[in-house]
Amino acid sequence: MGQAVLWGVVAASPLFVGAVLALLRAWPPRWLGIVLGFGAGALMASIAFELWEEGLDIAGPIPLVIGVALGALSYYIADRILDARAAKKKDGAGGGQLAVGALLDGVPEQLVLGIGLASGEPVSVALVVAILVSNLPESIGSAADLLEGGMKRSRVLALWGGVAVVCAAATVAGFALASVTDETFRSAAGGFAAGALLVMLVDSMVPEAQSKAKESTGLATVLGFALAAGLALSS
Repeated sequence: MGQAVLWGVVAASPLFVGAVLALLRAWPPRWLGIVLGFGAGALMASIAFELWEEGLDIAGPIPLVIGVALGALSYYIADRILDARAAKKKDGAGGGQLAVGALLDGVPEQLVLGIGLASGEPVSVALVVAILVSNLPESIGSAADLLEGGMKRSRVLALWGGVAVVCAAATVAGFALASVTDETFRSAAGGFAAGALLVMLVDSMVPEAQSKAKESTGLATVLGFALAAGLALSS
């Protein structure tokens, strides 16, 4: 159990660290867009080489595809709720959308991590670095947008601290539930994370990056993808 707590904290901590970095300095819009684009590319690699590939390997396409559909629908519904609330308050929901995406991705992904730890699977340094590469830009971008939208610094920290705590707790929960779950559940959980991420990337993260970094977005995205894919394949 101690190992699950340790790796849960390590995997979730970039979410909070990114929010702290956003508070420490004002990020120019162009640099923020580049960071978001880089993070988007890293998340694409995570979907392709970790969530999707592993889900197919352990349980085949059916539970994986079901999980993807449920994850996509869950993010879509949550996103519409955020949009409706933002419209009432007459502000933007971009930062909140990224936070919801991080939560819907992080919980099932770290559940799978906890189950793997309970099964005796080793955690590679490359995987940990890949998580850092994808989560850090996501939280920096969201926290910066929330601050720009007028949210208090304490609330931004509380929001991302809460997301990090929930995601870390999911690793411990996965470790505890390992004996009553099977490979079908792991595949579906990974698919859920992938589905939520894909909708978030298309609807929120990439458009936000494009609006800020303009022509630099594509290059930043490819570099993020290449780094994260290389780390995933090396592990």
